[in-house]
Amino acid sequence: MSYKFKITRGNAILNFSEEYCQSRCELIESESFARVLKGYIHDIKRKKTTAYEYLREVQKESIDIVDDLRTVFRLLLVMDPKELASIYPKFAPYFRDMDEFTQVIEDVYLFWRRLQRYSVVYNEESRGGYQNVQFADAQVNFEALVLSVYRSIKNKCIGQSENVLRQITAGVNAGLRVSNMRSFLPYEYRCLDNIPFIESVIIHPPFITYSKRNKRDGVFPETKKNPLEDLKFDPDQWFCYPAKVGDLLCFVYFNVAYMAQGVTLCNLFQLATEEEYRNRKPDMIYVYGYEDGKKHQYFYQDDENDMMVALLSANDEFDYFGYMKKMMLTLHNVRKINKKQLPIHGAMVQITLQSGETKNIVVMGDSGAGKSETIEQIKVYGAAYIRDLITVYDDMGLLSLDEKGTVKTSGTEIGAFVRLDDLDAGYSFKELDRSVFMNPDKVNARIVIPITEYKDVVAKHDVDMFLYANNYEEDGDSLSFFDNVDDALKVFRAGNRMAKGTTTEYGLVGSYFANPFGPVQRQDQCEPLLQDYFQRMFDQGVKVGQLRTRLGIKGNEHNGPKEAATEILKYITGEKELKMLEDDE
Repeated sequence: MSYKFKITRGNAILNFSEEYCQSRCELIESESFARVLKGYIHDIKRKKTTAYEYLREVQKESIDIVDDLRTVFRLLLVMDPKELASIYPKFAPYFRDMDEFTQVIEDVYLFWRRLQRYSVVYNEESRGGYQNVQFADAQVNFEALVLSVYRSIKNKCIGQSENVLRQITAGVNAGLRVSNMRSFLPYEYRCLDNIPFIESVIIHPPFITYSKRNKRDGVFPETKKNPLEDLKFDPDQWFCYPAKVGDLLCFVYFNVAYMAQGVTLCNLFQLATEEEYRNRKPDMIYVYGYEDGKKHQYFYQDDENDMMVALLSANDEFDYFGYMKKMMLTLHNVRKINKKQLPIHGAMVQITLQSGETKNIVVMGDSGAGKSETIEQIKVYGAAYIRDLITVYDDMGLLSLDEKGTVKTSGTEIGAFVRLDDLDAGYSFKELDRSVFMNPDKVNARIVIPITEYKDVVAKHDVDMFLYANNYEEDGDSLSFFDNVDDALKVFRAGNRMAKGTTTEYGLVGSYFANPFGPVQRQDQCEPLLQDYFQRMFDQGVKVGQLRTRLGIKGNEHNGPKEAATEILKYITGEKELKMLEDDE
């Protein structure tokens, strides 16, 4: 990164390696502060606000207003407005109405806070800006500096210190420590060599992001031509997040214009260490946000280099985290199908009862089927019976065989990407300190939250119950089991669900094996795997059944998952009526 500060698509990126302010005067005199002021003046000029008209009466040109405000703010650090106006008469007109000028100060501060703010530190060498300040300490110190500047200037203007202080996130929302490392990529992908790798991430919650869209559309098509062929990359515009997707390694290259999606990956996919990716070719490569003026969203199987590759164009229609997450899972799933393993669009919990008995339950279903919601209800209503509960995976898992041919399951993600609307009221607030919130004021609002240790995700677990999440049938038992493979396959293969608006689909829809991220594209390969794994599960005594979550039926959004969860608990505990855990007095 050759720049000190950049604003792009509402993201403010501060290069702490080039410019790191350690005093209030340094901050005001910095290039970054000037860029923020320019952005603020441009914004209020475009909107023709009262504040702009107030400032324009003193200076006609925006650049002159910016220069004046920088000087005035610096002087206000050491003197009050009356002193400043008497010593520097040319600035006196700015103070003709102190309420108006104080509001300008507040507006500049709010303009800064409305930006998505990210700091970047290079790990290779100590430069003049960052000096010797430690990565984590740098975020804390910068936040304290911003608050100090804001409060000092405002207090000088109002003539007193405020007696209520709010320690909000005034610095950056997230910080990245990156390094330039020549990756061990095949020749065809050397265009990516100079893009810096993310080594560590610091998030300052609550981390709230907004994207142009709040749902995903369709499936990702496969192309027969490498979509990354002949592309060019400016390393100042890109970062690489080396993600562990299950036991596979994926290099995710994202455009800085989509920082929120890239940073959010740390709550969902384990960040690989340098030892895990140095001198190693990845299993998958995903380029997210390539500025080609098109709407490409392809994946490609590179047989020569034994890799899966994908490209998503920079386009407002793809500005949604679902496009980041689901393409990565599509690449993972196709690669696993090639290895004769069966990807599962579902969730899995490992429940240890008070008796010491362990039950591994897989609930399968497409987006909005009620998988995550049912698991959350199991936690609530099973508290009196459950000694421990681990959500091994929340959205995408895998069936594989051990050396004896026994069906095992494992996951892909350490986190969950969950609809706020379908969680118990208050749940998101309990998890405020570690969640990423996405479009919280819109339909299909989401949180991304870490839930599982990576070692538990990739471990090979037994399967005791394998259930289809039926969110569309009101009649029938909440929990029932199939007597034979054929009846089970009809339901699982059809993949029906009542779409809830999590994608652009509505009404009763279906997708092959409820998994449009690999099995749909590779149906011919997947069908024999489906028959083989289901026959093995029946032969090995796995309870294969159907769980009616009723999540897609109006009025059952909360009671449906609750009843499904309680029926599972009754079945595994043998209780006819569940008792609740006594309140702690």
